[in-house]
Formats: sequence, C-alpha cells, structure tokens
Amino acid sequence: MKRTPHILILALTVAGSGPLWAFDLAAGKQLVNENCYSCHGSEVYTRKNRMVTSRSGLTKQVKRCELSLGLTWFDEDVDNAAEYLNQQFYRFGK
Repeated sequence: MKRTPHILILALTVAGSGPLWAFDLAAGKQLVNENCYSCHGSEVYTRKNRMVTSRSGLTKQVKRCELSLGLTWFDEDVDNAAEYLNQQFYRFGK
C-alpha cells in the first residue's frame, strides 16, 4: 500500500504534463514532399476556397490522400504530415 501514493502522484504528473509525444515535423515534411506534392503543389493549401476547415478535417484529408495513393502509413505518419501542413499553411488551433 505504500506504493499507491507514489504511483498516483506519478500518474497525475504525467497526465498533467501535456502530450506524451511530440509531432515529428521533419518526418511530416518529408512525407508531404515525397507524396503529397506528387499529386498537387502547395497551392491547394493556400487557395481561398480550401476544402479543409478544421484541424480534425485536415487529419481526415491527409488520411484520404494516403489511401488514394495506395500508401500504408502508420497513424503517426498521418499525424506528422497533418501537423506539418497545419503549421506551414493552415494554422488551426489544437
């Protein structure tokens, strides 16, 4: 029973410290450069009538593009590419 308070304190500290991982923007940039730009340039991200209007929508669009290209990315690859695009072009809140 003496360990319970220590484990609880550790769990609360970790839970309150933010995300357990950070996005790998360099990996996201590489994925975008090697795959997304094979279909289109960056103009789709900067046009006035963008299809993507939210951060969650951006992740869904990246996933759709991945599938349409026949790629087999891990979820973290999709997240990294979406976060790279978000920081470079969209600037949606978290």
